[in-house]
Amino acid sequence: MPYSPLPTRTARAATFTVALAALAACDRTQPTELTPAAQASAAKNGSNGGGVTALATPTLVAGGLTNPRGLTFGSDGAIYVSEAGTGGGTSTVGQCPQVEGEGGPLLSGNTGRISRIANGVRTTVVDGLPSSVDQRGGVLGVMDVAFVGPKLYALLDAGCGHGVPDVPASVARIENGRFTVVANLTAFVKANPVANPSQGDFEPDGDWYSMIARGGMLYAVDANGGQVVTVQPNSGRVDRIVDISATQGHIVPTAIAEGNGRFFVGNLTTFPSVPGSAKILELKRNGSFSQYATGFTPILGVETDTHDNLYVLETFACLPQLPCVPAPFAMGTGQVVRLGVDGSRTVIATGLTFPTSLRFGPDGALYVSNKGYNLPPGSGEVLRIAIN
Repeated sequence: MPYSPLPTRTARAATFTVALAALAACDRTQPTELTPAAQASAAKNGSNGGGVTALATPTLVAGGLTNPRGLTFGSDGAIYVSEAGTGGGTSTVGQCPQVEGEGGPLLSGNTGRISRIANGVRTTVVDGLPSSVDQRGGVLGVMDVAFVGPKLYALLDAGCGHGVPDVPASVARIENGRFTVVANLTAFVKANPVANPSQGDFEPDGDWYSMIARGGMLYAVDANGGQVVTVQPNSGRVDRIVDISATQGHIVPTAIAEGNGRFFVGNLTTFPSVPGSAKILELKRNGSFSQYATGFTPILGVETDTHDNLYVLETFACLPQLPCVPAPFAMGTGQVVRLGVDGSRTVIATGLTFPTSLRFGPDGALYVSNKGYNLPPGSGEVLRIAIN
């Protein structure tokens, strides 16, 4: 597969695991003659923080996770983290429309789970959740978790188009080691098409990445469709807040956060990613939005603090002025940047490897799902970053 400035499988390759072997086989590497070691050095000391010393050093909370994605905290103070799994061997070819582009068809299996971490010890809340893998090794499954009161909800990036015949893309309630679908996102996507669906990698079930709970309501982001929706957990009603694709095109929105009634959405960009092309949008409840900040590398997490500062999780870095993908040289180039209310930018933590999500804990520290893709099963971890 030749190098292309606008690859077809943008959302799949962008938002989830991009297999390193597949990248090499497809020649989907950075167009530069630098050796991998030189690329890594340049990325870490150039675009990734510009050589600025980070304010904090991440510490390990727990490891042994498989493709960890979103995380949240329960009233018990424990961490609840979604693990996308490893996919499986079930195909739905011939049963329904498949994901378009070079990554399909996807194969599924019940290898996803949600873990609880307390005092560094991991236990399983629920396993056997749907998980899918594309033809290049990209994995999706349970992508995020959130509490509404005492009840835990999970965002399942499933559906027939993802090789999962019996579970739609959905929001599910987790109880007693089982999951129950409460909102059918596949049905919503089919009944409410976005204005500018992605050409070349359209996903008939959507490509759901992050979810938060506010005021008894759940807010979820569809990266492939380019939309943000609300889900009423009791009735299962789904409503679109905004169709980002209508004016922004296929920018692959991924992360959502809220602070003092203001919602922020970060995007990943299509691949190869152009340095500085990712941005933050501020979203109003009435569906309008505006550009809040620009100049970031691919974003997979956003979070706010009590002082209205915004924390941005950049999942990997590129060499300055050169588009790139999360290939081996990008390991250790992820970072957290604080965007102050005055527009200032401070590098909080560096040296992250393909991080996928961040949230504040009850202790005031940031917690990051790290090593969330491109690595063997069991490589994933949760890190703690103390904020000064």
